[in-house]
Amino acid sequence: MAGMTDPAGESRAPGERRLARPPSDRYRTSVPDRERDSAPPPGGARASSLGLGTLAALAGAAATVVLGGVMAVSGGLLIVAVVTGYAIGSSVAGRSRAMWLAVTLAVAGILLGQVGLWLFARVEGGVLTLPDYLAQTFGILVPAQVFLAAAAAWWTAR
Repeated sequence: MAGMTDPAGESRAPGERRLARPPSDRYRTSVPDRERDSAPPPGGARASSLGLGTLAALAGAAATVVLGGVMAVSGGLLIVAVVTGYAIGSSVAGRSRAMWLAVTLAVAGILLGQVGLWLFARVEGGVLTLPDYLAQTFGILVPAQVFLAAAAAWWTAR
C-alpha cells in the first residue's frame, strides 16, 4: 500500500498521525513582538503612571515635612529627595517624554515639601517669609534637594 497524503499535500506512512498545526503555534501572537513592544500603552496605563508619579511626589513632600519639621532632621532630607526622585522616575518610566515628566514631578514634590516645612514652622510660631525661612534654616540644602530629586528622577525614567 503506497503512502497516503494529508490535507497539506504531504505524503505520510500508513498509520502515521499528524497534528493540523504545530504545538508551538499556541505561543504565536497575531501582532509581531517588535510591533507590540513599540505600541504606546493604553490610555489607562498612562493615567495610572501619572497618578503613581503624583502620589510619589506627595509622599516625598509629606516625608520632607515630617523629617524636616517634626523630627528636625536636615541632612536626611537629601536622602528623601533622592528616594522621591527615584520613586517618581520608576513610576513614570516607559511613557513618552517620561524624563521631563519625572523631573517636573520631582521638583514639584520637593518644592511642595519646602512649603509644607514653612507652614509647619508658621504653626510653631515662626514669622519669617518663605524665602527667608528656607534660606536661614536650610540654606544650600534646598537647592541641593531639588537638584538631587531631579537628577534621580531623570536617571531612573530614561
